Amino acid sequence: MKNQNKSYPELNNRALGWLNFLYQKATTQDDWTEDGDPHEWWDRKSTPPMCSFPRFDLQESTYAIGLMADRTPAWREIYTVILDEIAERSITYWAAVDWLSQFGHDPDRSNYPLEWKGTLIPEEFWGHYDAPGWTANGVAPWGLQPDPIGAEGNLFFKGWLNLTQALYTYVSGKDKWASPFNLAGVDRARFEWTQHQLVDHLCETWKKTPMGPHCENTKSWPFCLSAAGLGLLMYDNVFNKEAHSAYKTWLEFTKDKYFGFNKKGSLEWVTMYYDSLKNHHHRTPPPHALAIAFYVKPQDPEFAELLYREGVRFLKWDDTTEPISDQIGLADRMLALGLAVSKEFDDQLTYERLKLFAEKNFEPRFFGENNSQFGFWFNLGENWPRGQLSALAMCDEVSDPGGWEKLFNEPNLTKYHSPTIHGIDFPALGVKQAFHDDEQGLLVFQVIDGDKTKSQQKTKISISNIPKPDETEIFCDGKSFNEFSVDASGDIILRTDISAHLFHVKTDFYLSKREKEDIRKDVQFQRKDILEKPSTMKGTTSRLLIPTKRSLSCACC
Repeated sequence: MKNQNKSYPELNNRALGWLNFLYQKATTQDDWTEDGDPHEWWDRKSTPPMCSFPRFDLQESTYAIGLMADRTPAWREIYTVILDEIAERSITYWAAVDWLSQFGHDPDRSNYPLEWKGTLIPEEFWGHYDAPGWTANGVAPWGLQPDPIGAEGNLFFKGWLNLTQALYTYVSGKDKWASPFNLAGVDRARFEWTQHQLVDHLCETWKKTPMGPHCENTKSWPFCLSAAGLGLLMYDNVFNKEAHSAYKTWLEFTKDKYFGFNKKGSLEWVTMYYDSLKNHHHRTPPPHALAIAFYVKPQDPEFAELLYREGVRFLKWDDTTEPISDQIGLADRMLALGLAVSKEFDDQLTYERLKLFAEKNFEPRFFGENNSQFGFWFNLGENWPRGQLSALAMCDEVSDPGGWEKLFNEPNLTKYHSPTIHGIDFPALGVKQAFHDDEQGLLVFQVIDGDKTKSQQKTKISISNIPKPDETEIFCDGKSFNEFSVDASGDIILRTDISAHLFHVKTDFYLSKREKEDIRKDVQFQRKDILEKPSTMKGTTSRLLIPTKRSLSCACC
């Protein structure tokens, strides 16, 4: 068969191990209600006092999943399961525990660590000011707001929630979160929302606050607002909306307010957070711009690169005469983000230096059953890889330069219709590669012995969306393969064993580059009462998103 030697994206062993671990984390039941406690592997320790809540592990774990799903677009079922479980946890009590338990001013604010003075808390307000991370639900002028979404603040909760739901919709093709869901509120209250209502509320709040909605009461963060903007961008992709304009308007208005440049154009400071009641910009050195640049990159690449270059310059990460240092603010998080963002900008000098540092200091390690799982342990001596930090560092392992920007700006909206493999016995059988070449009418996928618990045992793989399944040609490891049949639904049922194999399937499903670009620009989604096929995979069945403007072409049309 032609093109058997053509190269297609694939996942490396670390990505496969991280996916295995995330699947275990996501599908192992734990209790995120008011009466429960999340499993210890959900990270609630990193970057105190701002991010030391398990919600941040949920949020940041979605990034590598979105990137992996774009590398194997012809296999998405496990990504869908993980994102669904993450999104379900994201509307629970523990996802909003800070907003639902930190009422009024922090009674411990006179006892904060001295190292927070000036770095996290303004010196002039020391002893009488709530630290970042304390939500202060109930303080004037807002009063107690029991609904984590309906509140005027809590931007960091609702912005990332929309990003999580939008990534689920994009990866799965299902509009589950556009239907009503119940959100945990204060005193066990429950509030009904849809993703559309969440976005409408977020945009309306943004319009009323030109400096940006606040996270904790009194504090607006460019970092969190930029993450919320990413959620709006992906939401627009899957629902053909224009919500992202709220972020673009905010960014243009605040570029000269949240970032301080000298006359030579060098960045001198970045606003960590802005307190509108005190009209106070809490300024921090340029390295903080690196964290913001990661989120801004898909939304304003030129400005993001400016922020990135200035952060790198200040830290001298691109200076081969200076060693990489972990003596910077929020060191582990900034270094993990630096690794991911230097890869994204294809800054090879900085990337290679950070990569070498990470290999020596992030403690990358395979673990679990037959060493089938992977994570970064950061030399912390804990029982599990540190979730938030590993999730950020993993973005380097699962993406090519520019991949993060591409995820949000060149969404693959034909993958729902192209030939797809499913029914994989995961994690016993792992999927290293799954890509349908719409121009060549060719499905290429590689499977491996995932966790070595069922080695050489017989297994089945299903293939959907092939126009003429009875005429399909399949090659396994370069040789003609005939161990398959066609079921009543038209799916091909491929019979193989649990070991490493490379399959090429001639599908006769074609889309030209122009057709794919037309779909990307013109597709509109509507919710239809069409259910996905019954599945043994864990997760809730929901309605499919299907294009309405045009039909897809194939060889038989």
